[in-house]
Amino acid sequence: MAAPPRLTILFDNEPGLPGLTRLWGFAALIHVGGRTILFDTGSNGRVLLKNMAALGVAAESVDLLFLSHPHWDHIGGWDSVLELNPRVSVAVHEGFSKHLIRDLRGLCGELIVVGADPRPLGQGLFSTGMLDSNPPEQALVIDTGEVTAAISGCAHPGMEQIVECAGRFLGKPVQWAIGGFHLMNADPVRIEQSVRALKALGVIGVVPTHCTGDAGKAAFRQAFGTACLDGGVGREIGA
Repeated sequence: MAAPPRLTILFDNEPGLPGLTRLWGFAALIHVGGRTILFDTGSNGRVLLKNMAALGVAAESVDLLFLSHPHWDHIGGWDSVLELNPRVSVAVHEGFSKHLIRDLRGLCGELIVVGADPRPLGQGLFSTGMLDSNPPEQALVIDTGEVTAAISGCAHPGMEQIVECAGRFLGKPVQWAIGGFHLMNADPVRIEQSVRALKALGVIGVVPTHCTGDAGKAAFRQAFGTACLDGGVGREIGA
């Protein structure tokens, strides 16, 4: 089975390694194609930077800051990161506040504003494009040639819709689904639909965390067995 891409969860409401602070929200550090990507920033910049320091991650090492959607628990630390790394490239989508987009232009290096179409962001790295949901959301898609993965903030459009979209423009199945699956308030029927849909789309491994909920995590663990990996702050996924 293909191993998941290299990823470290920096911010999560799920428990992980001792000595790190967990709060509601999500952020992850991803290494792919020689680049270092910070995916979302959690809900609190001070906590994000504290966790990063404990894990030996410097804000200055980030090449690209990718923001999935404008909810507070995913963009709460962007200003703390940009204060330390004002040259970082930032990727948002057109569903973000026009005022935030305007302000970001003077606070970061390259600002990438993604529309509705999938967009390459570097070697083996893509945005799904802005997907229709409330709020609109983009997911990060990785294709290393050896493994494919979709990483979501909250998967408001549905994780299966994200994976389907990514597989369509990649021209091959997405093997790993990682992040918040937004099933914390879902009933068992909806959870089972998501599990079955992801399997049917060719997903072989999952890392459900953040807003997935206990029932959702249990269902994915039962369905994927050892290929369902735990999230939680500080967890390292992949080689």
